[in-house]
Amino acid sequence: MSTVQISASDVNKLRQQTGAGMMDCKKALTETNGDFEAAIDFLRKKGAKVAASRQDRESNEGVVIARTSEDFKRGVVITLNCETDFVAKNAEFVAFANQIANAAVEGNPASIEELYALEIDVDNSRVKIGDAIIDKTGKIGEKIGVSKYEVIDAEKVVAYIHGNFRLGVLVGLSKNVEGADEAGKDVAMQIAAMNPVAIDKDGVDASVIERELEIAKDVIRAEGKPEAMVEKIAAGKLNKFYKDSTLLNQEFVKDSSKNVSQFLDSIDKGLTVTAFKRIALGA
Repeated sequence: MSTVQISASDVNKLRQQTGAGMMDCKKALTETNGDFEAAIDFLRKKGAKVAASRQDRESNEGVVIARTSEDFKRGVVITLNCETDFVAKNAEFVAFANQIANAAVEGNPASIEELYALEIDVDNSRVKIGDAIIDKTGKIGEKIGVSKYEVIDAEKVVAYIHGNFRLGVLVGLSKNVEGADEAGKDVAMQIAAMNPVAIDKDGVDASVIERELEIAKDVIRAEGKPEAMVEKIAAGKLNKFYKDSTLLNQEFVKDSSKNVSQFLDSIDKGLTVTAFKRIALGA
């Protein structure tokens, strides 16, 4: 038991440094004889214990944050999960998610593990994101963590967040031209609404094509069509799949007279999408 007198100002100072509750700060200082560094470690260990004890909890709520670099040539999108909608809507939680996304843009990590190793500012100190998440878990009392992290590089990257941080989209364009910002946003909204499987038919996975063809053939045979016609009709249905499910071939939602490829070409000849990422909360 501590023999050091713990003052209210000491408790408040530790609270300002860590963001932990008053009683937790007082206990930490008491247990560590007023040693602030040891008290911070005490609080972090408490957070780590909370995190470990909640590993079996579902964390399907949270926020999706999409960000671009200052030159708009790189974009990242992350999901920071928590357990309840109440926490997800908390301004401090959203700010923390934005802080992580900003660090990802600057540090360009190759994985979530590398992202966790980056440092951010927490209470005037540089702290690894992984450690900051453990600390935040202890303070909030819910399991939190980054579950998804995607990045794209392009001549022009546009970021879009939809539905109160529940869905994020990145769009990479082939050129940074006049009108690219608005066009990129329109295409991002298209991706959010229509959820394409690829940019165009060349980007569709072979297993997806095989599955679509098999389904089409089974349907055609069930309709009693002659076997000699099955392949031809199935090919037609596959083309319909490409039109409905690949971005550049989709009907542009804001102007049904053209597809997305034609829309982009109308902004600037040859303008196209080189990459996109779409992350939805819970998906």
